Amino acid sequence: MNTLILAQGLPIDETLSTYSDLAFRTAFGIYVLALIASLIYYAGFRVAKVSDRELVGAGGPGSTAAGSTGAGLTESTSLTDTGDENRASAGSMRWARIAHLFVIVGFVFQAASLVLRGLATDRFPWGNMYEFILGTTLLAMGAGLIWLRKPALQVVWPYMLVPVLVLLFVGGTHLYSDAAPVVPALRSYWLPIHVSIIALGSGILLVPGVVSIMYLLRVWQPQGRETGWGAALTRPLPAAETLDRLAYRTTVIGFPIFSVGILLGAVWAESAWGRFWGWDPKETASFISWVLYAGYLHARATSGWGPKKAAWINIAGFAVLVFNLFFINIVVSGLHSYAGLN
Repeated sequence: MNTLILAQGLPIDETLSTYSDLAFRTAFGIYVLALIASLIYYAGFRVAKVSDRELVGAGGPGSTAAGSTGAGLTESTSLTDTGDENRASAGSMRWARIAHLFVIVGFVFQAASLVLRGLATDRFPWGNMYEFILGTTLLAMGAGLIWLRKPALQVVWPYMLVPVLVLLFVGGTHLYSDAAPVVPALRSYWLPIHVSIIALGSGILLVPGVVSIMYLLRVWQPQGRETGWGAALTRPLPAAETLDRLAYRTTVIGFPIFSVGILLGAVWAESAWGRFWGWDPKETASFISWVLYAGYLHARATSGWGPKKAAWINIAGFAVLVFNLFFINIVVSGLHSYAGLN
């Protein structure tokens, strides 16, 4: 029988809360295994020309879906017209499949942890920083599963998993909160609306932030240069054009969602605090990140800037976004501080 405890007059299902914590730890452990498998794939990556049949077996598009170049790369128009994102690694593709499988299983356990936390508290699980990190990284991993399906893009997983694991570690240790009702200021129908949209936009924007870092690495060490200490690090990376387009297209999707989340937050602020905008530290950092992402999209669409300068702007926006969403409550006090260490 489930054990119920009372917190501020509301029932908390302690058994479901325990299962939620267990699912969180399981997801973290599986993600670590996924990181190890993806690093083995990355370290052993050797560019190979693959046939359509091999690409289908590796999860890539078949000849009927994208057109074939014979024994060479399969053409694709999803990111580039060169088929670069369909490169495979000779002899180590199985590690990419293992890593992908671990990511899927970890994603399922992480989703279960978030759902069980909500059921345990009988509320939407966005009440504290631990839950927010859990939900945002879940959406980031979901975005990765959608956009990193092609064989060559499997090499992105180590770059995705490292920041996700760091955030989950910080959330599960220093920012962990026991299952409990939310503070009175958060008992509003705006909580699931505003925070869900912000988390979705932020989770998607994690992908282009990581990909822009990879783009700069690829520009620093172009394809075909097999000498120098950076060759082993950058050899598995797709072409700079592929990474640039992936970063741009994911930002185009994530930025409007993030913008809507900020606007709805202003509406909630007017209802809760009597003003739409007050330059609270979290609001200020949100505005800075919004300006940086808008600047990135403008620079990316302006020929005078070039993709390299645009990538630096995207990384700056990503850095401010991560600091604002996950760490600003720790170092700065403000009206949003109640959502921090509960």
